[in-house]
Amino acid sequence: MLLIADSGSTKCDWMLMRENEEAQSFSTMGFNPYFHNEAVISNAIRQNNELLEAAPQVTMLFLYSAGCSSKELKLVVERALRSVFPNANIYVDHDLVGAAFATWDETPAITGILGTGSNSCYFDGDIVKQANSGLGLGYILGDEGSGSYYGKILVKKFLNNQLPDEIHNCLSREYKLSRETIVENVYMKPHANVYLASFMKVLSDNKQHTWVQELINTGMETFFNTHISCYKNYQRVPVHFIGSIAYHFESNLRQVAARMEIEAGTIIKKPIFGLVNYHLKHHFTKKNS
Repeated sequence: MLLIADSGSTKCDWMLMRENEEAQSFSTMGFNPYFHNEAVISNAIRQNNELLEAAPQVTMLFLYSAGCSSKELKLVVERALRSVFPNANIYVDHDLVGAAFATWDETPAITGILGTGSNSCYFDGDIVKQANSGLGLGYILGDEGSGSYYGKILVKKFLNNQLPDEIHNCLSREYKLSRETIVENVYMKPHANVYLASFMKVLSDNKQHTWVQELINTGMETFFNTHISCYKNYQRVPVHFIGSIAYHFESNLRQVAARMEIEAGTIIKKPIFGLVNYHLKHHFTKKNS
């Protein structure tokens, strides 16, 4: 039985495949070894009863997760998985690798992640590479163009009374925000990046507002300048995108890309289906041929 998973900081998507049966999909809390230890990760998985019931039958598991950027961090996730899936051969890698596999169309390309966080990589079909200047620095120092990036700007301007009235009122009405609530969630509670990204709903609901358009476009430009132009061939190969920000603000993304003479390729919200197709084609087909 094959299990494939893709985890961002907010949500983890799982796809379970049994021979001659329709695939089953599951979801759990997202996890990141920068923020979650082995116990938190394994407990999050165990919360899904259907996934837990199938666990002893899983023989092969591929999981791509945010934060798995070193052997030590991968090992945190691998140990958590092994405690839940004792009979599986387990492969853990960075979500960038998953993004590259999910968008692979047999042509070398750059893939950008624009979700709760942001990052990029280049994949030629053999090796997934990341430009040094494009390394992800997290929501405090980086994540340009991501949900946490926009959320941080939005909250800061809200606290400083610098938002247009319509946006300010929308935030007040939807979230009942106060300085105390914001400070508590950003500085005292875990998962501040997810909290900040949650405010993207306000920008999505008001995406035609001139101020929102300018904010989104400026963030996209910063993303391209930080995470895409660091590749020498960035104007000669397609740039694919994965993540909710890329998906919901596709028109902005394509406009900014065109202005910067960048070829925007495939844009998908979730990589899980692309990952399933990639592994079935490139791993199991070759194995069984």
